Amino acid sequence: MSEMLSQDEIDALLRGTSDSSKPEAKPEEHLDSMESDALGEIGNISFGNSATALSTLLQQKVEITTPIVSEVTIDALRERYPTPHVALRVGYTEGLKGENVLVLTREDAAIISDLMLGGNGIDVDPEGLDEIRLSAVQEAMNQMMGAAATSLSTVFSKKIDISPPLVEVFDATKTQTIIDRLELWETMVLIEFNLKVGTLIDSKIVQIAPIQFGKQLVNELMTATSPQPVVPAAAAPKQEAPKAPAAQAPQQPVRQEVKSAPEVAVSQAEFMPLHAPATNDSIPANLGLLYDVPLSVTVELGRTKRSVREVLELSQGSIIELDKLAGEPVDIYVNQQRIARGEVVVIEENFGVRVTEIIQPHERIGIV
Repeated sequence: MSEMLSQDEIDALLRGTSDSSKPEAKPEEHLDSMESDALGEIGNISFGNSATALSTLLQQKVEITTPIVSEVTIDALRERYPTPHVALRVGYTEGLKGENVLVLTREDAAIISDLMLGGNGIDVDPEGLDEIRLSAVQEAMNQMMGAAATSLSTVFSKKIDISPPLVEVFDATKTQTIIDRLELWETMVLIEFNLKVGTLIDSKIVQIAPIQFGKQLVNELMTATSPQPVVPAAAAPKQEAPKAPAAQAPQQPVRQEVKSAPEVAVSQAEFMPLHAPATNDSIPANLGLLYDVPLSVTVELGRTKRSVREVLELSQGSIIELDKLAGEPVDIYVNQQRIARGEVVVIEENFGVRVTEIIQPHERIGIV
């Protein structure tokens, strides 16, 4: 009669069978403190420009504060948003791989859409977010994220581009398109900003992204800020010293014969007569001595006067109105001396000025 197995042996056999049938689980990724701080700094830089873009669109003072970075699960996200919110999914088409989701309250989205459509943002109905108003919110967020992508391009030293955001009202307690997509993200990073728009909005805007995308941003930041290795110049090949022979015969003294230098006929040097070069009467003859002197060239878009109170009230996102209309010629100064007028042009990604009028004769340049 065969020996019976104990309960412990049966349990061990069962555990071995079940373990062998399951694939090995991948370790769950998390952010360390350094990565969280880096993401906060990236968000602070990118959304700083976003606040300026949104302020221009809404004609309101916009403030977006330093973010708070944390991790969140899908279950915690459902508990966080028990009521419907407005979500915008933004994908990256160049420079980065991945996407993220912006979340706004319906009240904030309704105010932003009303301001975008020319309203005053007062007494808006959050339930009235129809297709047109959602499109207005979509355009506002598109401008915001476009400004953020431009900031990232500067920080990462490469072009970053986004696709137009997709917008919808979602209910975290139900199955919706964006929630379905979030279900695919095992772990998520949640970046929370305080959002203020004039006196109309004092709320929060939240950015949610897969943790892999957050780590990608951190890696890009570290790569962009790390010092580049210095490649040493190719050294000239070393020349080996000539080897002395093993044995040398005693050297005989060398007799040097000194010869007298041959006689050379010497005559007075003759030069061509010097003539004063032909010069333009309007240009000083010695102006060439100043050609390498650096001058400060300044382009003035306009001016304005403000009281001390108004200056102290300025903050990030404030708009200062100048005394010139859009499209008017700008003034060009050399060492604080106005010499010309011009028009602003764009050369690739830089601003430039095309000179359209010389105000003073060019001979004044020599005495600026």
